[in-house]
Amino acid sequence: MTCLEIDTAHGLARAELHCAEEGVAGLLLGHGAGGGIDAPDLVAATRAAQAAGVHVALVEQPYRVVGRRAPAPANQLDTAWLTVAEELSARWFDDLPMVFGGRSSGARVACRTAAAAQVAAVLCLAFPLHPPGRPEKTRQAELDAVEVPALIVQGERDPFGRPEAGHHHELVLLAGDHSLRADLEGIARATGEWLERVLRPLV
Repeated sequence: MTCLEIDTAHGLARAELHCAEEGVAGLLLGHGAGGGIDAPDLVAATRAAQAAGVHVALVEQPYRVVGRRAPAPANQLDTAWLTVAEELSARWFDDLPMVFGGRSSGARVACRTAAAAQVAAVLCLAFPLHPPGRPEKTRQAELDAVEVPALIVQGERDPFGRPEAGHHHELVLLAGDHSLRADLEGIARATGEWLERVLRPLV
């Protein structure tokens, strides 16, 4: 494991690199709004990706690096994320195909920046479709804007809602809530199988 600090327009970000033996792609994973990169679902997805031959970078946004829990505005999150992605792609992932992903808020960042970075695919863990109890505040448009293969892994009892699957967006429902802690094996299995399938044509 290697830890990097990357300067962005909104402060230092951190990336924790977990490399596969023979990497065929790079996966960037972002944390939730108030959480960290040690969330159990991110750990499970990281291990599955490594086993599938994918290098993983767990990305800590600048606001978390300085110890704040309240997230930065969306445009700052997206800008910092793209800066980290560009740095890692050029210096560490040797311009391999890139996959963006994350849990909750991190999944939203991945969706919003996928087109700008021309990524190969997007992995969403516990995508927060709407604030709890506010289904009218839907964020389905962020998912619908993703034009590459996407996997959404969602808890059946997630109070943040259940996104809709699309023609290239797969939805996997697991037991549990927004934390996705109830079925970590299910996360690993779904992530590993999906990565191998969507990356196969690119290798």
